[in-house]
Amino acid sequence: MTTVSESGAESGWRQRLWVIVFRADTPAGRAFDVVLIVLIVASVLTVIVESVPNIRAEYGPLLRGVEWAFTGLFTLEYLLRLACVRRPLRYATSFFGVIDVLAILPTYLSLFFPGTEALMVVRFLRVLRVFRILKLTEYLRESRTLTDALWASRRKIGVFLLSVLTLLIVVAALMYLIEGPEHGFTDIPTSLYWSIVTLTTVGFGDIAPKTPAGRAMASAVMIMGYGIIAVPTGIVSVELARATGVRAVLEVACPGCFRAGHDADARFCKHCGASLTTGEEPQVPSPAPP
Repeated sequence: MTTVSESGAESGWRQRLWVIVFRADTPAGRAFDVVLIVLIVASVLTVIVESVPNIRAEYGPLLRGVEWAFTGLFTLEYLLRLACVRRPLRYATSFFGVIDVLAILPTYLSLFFPGTEALMVVRFLRVLRVFRILKLTEYLRESRTLTDALWASRRKIGVFLLSVLTLLIVVAALMYLIEGPEHGFTDIPTSLYWSIVTLTTVGFGDIAPKTPAGRAMASAVMIMGYGIIAVPTGIVSVELARATGVRAVLEVACPGCFRAGHDADARFCKHCGASLTTGEEPQVPSPAPP
């Protein structure tokens, strides 16, 4: 029987199901997520093995049957998640909700568009849940620090990339004039490809300057490449140094808005106010009588 708490949140079977499906800090929730990770890895390995022609020719029908079994289990799991949350649409449009749909969609699309089965490897993204299961909050915290540092340095990196692009175009035009079509630099786009390969110190060698002036410019571009690579590293390093003072966070997804990153001692979501332990929505005080 399902009851309604004072805050308006449903309890009963939906509450118990939510604890199992979304709470990795309980024995049942941990077991559920561990089994889910095993199924995800097994399904991805099935897709990878099926891509081998010899194996597909001999065991194709069996592997396809196994894949449909995995897809059925993942579909059931997705429906359970929608059934136990208070706002199914909000979960469906969240990060993990979209990943869950992408994990099962290719199998059904293969009925109408053959060849889309290879897209099923996208379900390996669901293994991201392993961070929540194993409580690797330190890794998630460092990941958030790196993301914040990259976002804070986006303008500096943008200006740097614009400068590099300008330099590449100038070098490409000069090499086109110096070497010319007779040495493989048939047009400026081809020269631009060469300048990118050279500046990044990749050096495929499919196009190479033949004249002394062209080789001198190539040498200068190679030396500049080593210095240019260090510039974005320094920019991000400065921002990382500023972002290292990160407070401890709790990597439990909020049942209301599905966001993580709360304070370690938080009991309620800092975004929507829902309880992080019971899944109940915040109580809204009734207006005082006039």
